[in-house]
Amino acid sequence: MRERARLTLKYLRYLPRTFALVRESSRAFAAGMVALMLGQAALPAAMAWVGKLIVDAVVAAARSGDAAQRWHVLQLVGLEASLMAISTALSRGQSLLRDLMRASLGNHVNTLILEKATTLELRHFEDADFYDKMQNARREASIRPLSMALETASLIQQLLILISYAALLVRLSPWSVLLIAVASVPAFVAEAKLSGESFRLNTWRAPEGRRQNYLEWILTRDSHVKEAKLFNLGPLVLQRYRALFGKFYAEDRALALKKSAAGVILGFVSLAAFYGAYAFMAMRAALGAITLGDLTLYLSVFRQGQAAIQSALASIGSLYEDGLFMSNLFDYLDISTGGESPRRLPALQPARARAQPIEFRGVSFRYPGSEKWVLRGVDLKLSAGEKMALVGENGAGKSTLIKLLMRLYDPSEGAILYGGVDLRDMDARDLRDRIGVLFQDFVRYQFTAGENIGLGWVPALGDRARIERAVDDGGARPVIEQLPQKLDTMLGGWFEEGHELSGGQWQKIALARAFMRDSEVLVLDEPTAALDAEAEFELFRRLQELARDRTAILISHRFSTVRRADRIAVLRDGRVEELGTHEELLQRNGRYAHLFRLQASGYLS
Repeated sequence: MRERARLTLKYLRYLPRTFALVRESSRAFAAGMVALMLGQAALPAAMAWVGKLIVDAVVAAARSGDAAQRWHVLQLVGLEASLMAISTALSRGQSLLRDLMRASLGNHVNTLILEKATTLELRHFEDADFYDKMQNARREASIRPLSMALETASLIQQLLILISYAALLVRLSPWSVLLIAVASVPAFVAEAKLSGESFRLNTWRAPEGRRQNYLEWILTRDSHVKEAKLFNLGPLVLQRYRALFGKFYAEDRALALKKSAAGVILGFVSLAAFYGAYAFMAMRAALGAITLGDLTLYLSVFRQGQAAIQSALASIGSLYEDGLFMSNLFDYLDISTGGESPRRLPALQPARARAQPIEFRGVSFRYPGSEKWVLRGVDLKLSAGEKMALVGENGAGKSTLIKLLMRLYDPSEGAILYGGVDLRDMDARDLRDRIGVLFQDFVRYQFTAGENIGLGWVPALGDRARIERAVDDGGARPVIEQLPQKLDTMLGGWFEEGHELSGGQWQKIALARAFMRDSEVLVLDEPTAALDAEAEFELFRRLQELARDRTAILISHRFSTVRRADRIAVLRDGRVEELGTHEELLQRNGRYAHLFRLQASGYLS
């Protein structure tokens, strides 16, 4: 109990930040909600008191037969009706504001979560623990902040109601106030305990919940359906999905049964307290110690007071549970994004030159949490405007070099210089704006063709002429001309009127996207993987022309493509094993020559 009280106080520290979220999303709604709840707090005691006056007035009128007293009864009934009408109006107003606040606050919090995602580094998205944090933050994020704010307001409202009830009860039976409180404590303890169990259950479930979502993805996404059909993956995936669902259901069922049992037992405790007090006060009324109106008042206030205390304690329990979930949200929003801020102002001029030299100086790298070196002591220099190819087996470190160049990670050891400036001294956004990239695993956006290309340089997304130029530069004109609405055609199959493309057509769209940017460096990671031989030849003829005044890095397994580069770097086990022109490397008769002849023999056989 002491530990739970400590944790409750710990999580209640999130109240100020939660109220700040409510205020940021809907200040007027929040103010209106507070005003309505305060108004509601004053009504229950007033109506209970008027109810007592009505009963006493009815008894008096029945005994005397006085018409004036009968008129007084009607006036009191009218007063109670007016109070009830006000209460109904306030309640409806609260419901309206609650719905509006839920929509407004939910959108605000989800926007904050997405905004935070845009500031995080690649290492976060390659970390399973981070995904668990994100899932925990997003789960119920749209309702928990509002719940915490409303539960706090409700708690204050119930306390005000209890104060007014206590003032009415004390004159009749002081010990009743204590009885109400004592009878409600067990329910609060049980509620807090079960709330904690519910939170821990959902938190621990995050990794398995992510796995269940992935199983859904396998059976419902177009990118997986071909293999799912070919390999008959349906039964296997469904079996694993059902196993996880069965585990979740068993856990939820056990918790629901606990809550139900606790509710029944504690409900009996509450009933026993109420009817014990009821019997005592009924005997006092029978003996003439209190009036019939006093008995009616006592029964009404005792029952409602008991409900108010239980509601207040439930609000405290809900605050505890809400605080647990809010801790997930704020832990996510407070994730440090360090590592991308420049150590000092860059020495490069804001106006971009057409080419910049790039130097990898003693660069070593291993991914966070891993002991394995992906790169080790890489020394490599590209002259301004040079076209360099990177070759090597899968896992040799080629794509990792590109990640470091784009400052998606910083080197574990050594430095990367761009135009003579350490990348860590540059603003990451400015650096990335200088680089045009076609990734091997490029994204197929479910947008229009024009938007798919224009996303390469968002500031020019509405520049039709620039998009048309990028289409031609990337060799995507034949693809665009075949589309029913040309650049305005929706691509992909996720939405209505979507037009699906082949792998090679998608790659040309992605290549055009890379040419949208007026970049100093062009990076192409397996740009011809989905292209035929003719399209590949045309691409590199155009590339040599378009990238004449740019530094370019090409990653490819096709040596017919690689041989056109100014120099070729052969990577093996994270190191530069060979470096030179195509002819020089053939004469050296090393690794490159072996791989080239091996591939060439496949074409000749």
